[in-house]
Amino acid sequence: MDVGVGLPTTVRGVDGATLLEWARRADSRGLSSLGVLDRLVAGNHEPVVTLAAAAAVTRRIRLATTILIAAYRGGAAVLAKQLATVDELSGGRLAVGVAAGGRADDFEAAGQPYRRRGRRLDALITELREAWAPGSGIGPEPAAGGPPIWVGGHTDAALRRAARLGQGWIAGGSSSVPYAELAARARAAWSAEGRTDRPRMVALAYFSFGADGAERAVAHMRRHYEQAGPYADRAAAQTVTTESELQRTIKEYESAGCDELVFFPCSGDPDQVDLLAEAART
Repeated sequence: MDVGVGLPTTVRGVDGATLLEWARRADSRGLSSLGVLDRLVAGNHEPVVTLAAAAAVTRRIRLATTILIAAYRGGAAVLAKQLATVDELSGGRLAVGVAAGGRADDFEAAGQPYRRRGRRLDALITELREAWAPGSGIGPEPAAGGPPIWVGGHTDAALRRAARLGQGWIAGGSSSVPYAELAARARAAWSAEGRTDRPRMVALAYFSFGADGAERAVAHMRRHYEQAGPYADRAAAQTVTTESELQRTIKEYESAGCDELVFFPCSGDPDQVDLLAEAART
């Protein structure tokens, strides 16, 4: 199973130079993907712009939106051009993870309806592929029909969306439902849709290594999910803080059919990248 790392775009106080150092280290340490999270009404860096910057300082690692809340962005044409540009700048290393999102304030700030976000996402995925098709006039024209689209979410509607429209499925971190159960439901939705290809199964987790790793995890999760109630404490409790926990988590996800597990940090210290890479190889 592949092991990737998320950029600390949601960690308080992280600047652009630190993000680029994370990208360089992740690229050099053999990790599979460099992920980014998305929010609009928050202090995080914008994910598509961040990946464009990461493309300039990396050569090998996959760049992935894990996930992009695409529906609050309105029409697909501008987004399609932005994503195609990142794909071209990176030499075809982009993967586009999308999901419906769960925060009304993001949509309100963008002037987009929250209640119809699932239907809008369905249409937008189709519109992205149309924009990436040869002759659409919206360039740069990506190779092989454009970047792969991975659809995120745990609901039945999200799993059906992944099976209808995606090339893979992403499970978010800290769900109350065990990953093995979610993965089985995702594969069942794939089969019910009549798909004969195999979905790429991607999952997210959190990590925080070091002597104060557990304390940092609690502080970060409570800030990041301050309006999510008990979800913050559940996310903190599930955060990986030791090498043995990391190895156990990797084995559990791999046994459930996961192809790639992307670990997001609770600290902006670039040394966390090295600690993750070493622990994953143990």
